[in-house]
Amino acid sequence: MSKERARRRAERLAVLEREKAARARKVVRRDRRRSLVRKLTPQRRSSGRLYRRSRAQRAGIVVIPLLAAALVWFLVPDLALRLVFIVLIVLVLPALVVVVLGRRS
Repeated sequence: MSKERARRRAERLAVLEREKAARARKVVRRDRRRSLVRKLTPQRRSSGRLYRRSRAQRAGIVVIPLLAAALVWFLVPDLALRLVFIVLIVLVLPALVVVVLGRRS
């Protein structure tokens, strides 16, 4: 009878050891996968900017001057005057962005 109990206990312990080893392998695999994902995803690093513009604001900053340049290109007949207006748009753009969208801190 005691030999039978010892054999059953040995079988239970062997099963528990196999399950424990399987769990350990699963944990190691999960940790390795998480560290790989952490390495591959870009980190948000502070670049010294206190305020980030929304996606719509950034799109507006790009699209509106392009539309203005297109209008200048199609409505102004003289090439030199077109170039002057486009350079003016590019130079005035930062000031307009600050005036219209404001500077938040």
